[in-house]
Amino acid sequence: MANNNIGPKRLVVGAGYGMRDWLAQRVTAVMMVLYTAILLISFLTGQNFTYEGWAGLFAQQWFKLISAVTLFGLFFHAWIGVRDIWMDYVKAVGLRLTLQIATILWLVACAVWSVQILWSV
Repeated sequence: MANNNIGPKRLVVGAGYGMRDWLAQRVTAVMMVLYTAILLISFLTGQNFTYEGWAGLFAQQWFKLISAVTLFGLFFHAWIGVRDIWMDYVKAVGLRLTLQIATILWLVACAVWSVQILWSV
């Protein structure tokens, strides 16, 4: 009888976090859609379409908070996607690790910069 590696006794290899990451990308995508809807509603119902109007919107603590949470969701969403690209297409372990570290550093720098921008308004 041939072992065709199908069914409940199949050999499963790999990191084993595919479902968690898939779900995390869906949750962060929903977060970004909800934030976009809030931003669009705020824009469409607003009266002051100047810099001062936008600064006033972003000066509110609740808006800074949901903006920061959404940005962190965006960075996590991007990390999962880019990490998967590196894992799927870069076979050299050293290069893949270097690219993953560079990606992490870039996303952390973007997160710090976005918090600085949000809390400077």
